[in-house]
Amino acid sequence: MTTTADYTEKIPNNVSLHEDRRLQRALESWQPNFLTWWQTMGPTLPTQDVYLRTAVNVGREGWAQFGHVPMPEYRWGIFLAERDPGRRVGFGEHKGEPVWAKVPGEYRSELQRLIVIQGDTEPASVEQQRNLGATAPSLYDLRNLFQVNVEEGRHLWAMVYLLHAYFGREGREEAEELLHRNSGSEDSPRILGAFNEETPDWLSFFMFTYFTDRDGKYQLGTLKESAFDPLSRTCEFMLKEEAHHMMVGTTGIDRIVQRTVEVMREHDTDDVAGLGAIPLTVIQKYLNFHYSVSLDLFGGETSTNVANYYTAGLKGRWLEDRRKDDHQLASDSIMVDSLSEDGQIGQTEVSALVGLNTDLRREYISDCEGGVKRWNRILDEAGLKQRLKLPHIAFNRKVGAFAGIEASPDGEQLTEQEWQRRSRDWLPTDVDKTYVRSLMQPVHERGKIAAWIAPPRNGINGQPFDYDYVHLI
Repeated sequence: MTTTADYTEKIPNNVSLHEDRRLQRALESWQPNFLTWWQTMGPTLPTQDVYLRTAVNVGREGWAQFGHVPMPEYRWGIFLAERDPGRRVGFGEHKGEPVWAKVPGEYRSELQRLIVIQGDTEPASVEQQRNLGATAPSLYDLRNLFQVNVEEGRHLWAMVYLLHAYFGREGREEAEELLHRNSGSEDSPRILGAFNEETPDWLSFFMFTYFTDRDGKYQLGTLKESAFDPLSRTCEFMLKEEAHHMMVGTTGIDRIVQRTVEVMREHDTDDVAGLGAIPLTVIQKYLNFHYSVSLDLFGGETSTNVANYYTAGLKGRWLEDRRKDDHQLASDSIMVDSLSEDGQIGQTEVSALVGLNTDLRREYISDCEGGVKRWNRILDEAGLKQRLKLPHIAFNRKVGAFAGIEASPDGEQLTEQEWQRRSRDWLPTDVDKTYVRSLMQPVHERGKIAAWIAPPRNGINGQPFDYDYVHLI
């Protein structure tokens, strides 16, 4: 296998695509359909070129090359992390055996399904964010949006490569379907609910990249443990790029909170809605929504399917090699969130294998708390008493143990009538959404920024904030 990008090929890669003419022809046939999808469902703002990071190699110098690139000419490629020839299965009933270079027949359908679900999320987020460029608060933010978009496109390529290379005709058909489903479509929606939600404004975008892309981090982390080595190596490389998406969300919310604090102090008021900033109460509502929707992406608290994936070696736990157990879990147990027989929120003990969704969700929740601490530090340093917080795990849930009840952000169980009356205090209302959208006036002038968000502390790749990140048409 070569680790040097071949610039003579239409598809940059480190999987020796030139040695497999059948596969190369299949992907070259898929490429025009991808470009058609990008032109019709991708970013709508016309640009001349954008200062983008492009992966041309998995090495340190190759995966982060920066330069101004016309987006339709972006070099979407296929890159897998370096192969470890001594790697062995780290968990499940195959623990200790050599990892698989090919798909075992008995696990073919399960692996294909996992790859399709992951692949479906990648173009979905591009579709959700396609109109945001028209209201970007600065060229710096516009560039970050487009970087997220092109990398989601590359992650789609990564999953499509696996489908084409290892799953035959069915894989090729699934790869086509990834371009035919569309976010929010009534006839052909994306597979997971969060990827059919709107992302109509930049507060939503930053919340999405903080909370929903963070779910992606944990899902990729479990697939990185897979005994199917090409999937593992694909996800390992994708995690490098996913980190940028979460940085965009984390620092974006930092900057919104910072600007709100500045306006609050300047005018000595909590009510900044008429002053061109986003009130902390509205930020909290958007946080509540995106966090609860993202919790649903982890599925139910218990799952026999996920237990079977683990036992088979298809999908591991977050940081599997750091766990201090036998990595098979046949006799272990875990406490999972549940409703008691009388309908009260509580916990119950189940097999650790069946509770793997809960294990992963808790890793995610702990990670999410880190961002909230960052944002509260901004409030604390400003001498303000207000604090942001994650809502209770039962709040606004549509999947899992709490899907059939209503609960407040503090975990108080509510009747349907109470929820209808009080939920407007906890989730974005039409008034909130209209106000936030009213602030979304584009600032496409170099070095300038919208009044509702603070400028970043640092630019991209050592460039200043007022760098010419995007050249518009």
